[in-house]
Amino acid sequence: MALLVNEKEVPFRAGMTLADLVGEQGGDADILLVNGYPATLQTALHDGDQCWLWQRGKTPSAAEMQHLLYARHTPGVQARLQEKVVGIMGLGGLGSLVAIALARMGIGSLLLADFDVVEPTNLNRQQYFVDQIGQKKTAALRDILQRVNPHVSLTAIDRRLAEDDIGVLFKEVHALVECFDDPAMKAAGLRAALHHLPGIFYVGASGLAGYGENNAIRTRRLYPRIYLVGDGVSGAAPGQGLMAARVGIAAHHQANQVVRLLLGAENEAG
Repeated sequence: MALLVNEKEVPFRAGMTLADLVGEQGGDADILLVNGYPATLQTALHDGDQCWLWQRGKTPSAAEMQHLLYARHTPGVQARLQEKVVGIMGLGGLGSLVAIALARMGIGSLLLADFDVVEPTNLNRQQYFVDQIGQKKTAALRDILQRVNPHVSLTAIDRRLAEDDIGVLFKEVHALVECFDDPAMKAAGLRAALHHLPGIFYVGASGLAGYGENNAIRTRRLYPRIYLVGDGVSGAAPGQGLMAARVGIAAHHQANQVVRLLLGAENEAG
């Protein structure tokens, strides 16, 4: 009989509580999870339970960070996500938030592409800070992501992308997220995915400006392995700007769709 404690087997005995386990493990843990859920010292344990014990305020190592992610995700999910590489084209309102969401979920590697700098007009919807104005977005977002999860591998492509680049620069990713502002580049990204990246999942976006109905933002399958997020009609225009909340809804659609595809939830994983 055994428990799995921070991914290591520990003997179990009948009548054991979490307080008993904490005491036997050194007594300094104050963040307690059992089978993925918060628990208390009074929680009764059972043979085979998966427990995570952590000391509040302690900075986790790479291995410990993985244990913490295992603790909050469905068993088996984290081991699969940490092996995956995701590319993000454009690090504005969509791309900066997609990157943060994927880093929080423990994706293994991110390939981040943008040529621009953080401007004051970006701060209404993009995940940057006032003190980052003037910095390259690739550098600014790297700093943010390292604070979110310092153990995600980050590679920056600090250049303006062209259609011919996409099939070359992103050929090794498992999924590619299109987060361009420019409609011409949105079309270029889709063409590149269709013609040059046949084995890669692609998640684009179209129609997310303003403050329209939440549920009008949806995820649609266009072709095998190709998905589009948005309402399809709400483009940025005078009187209808890009706003943080609706951009955020779309970005999280994109991030969640990437995870669904990588984990095989769409029955398309290859």
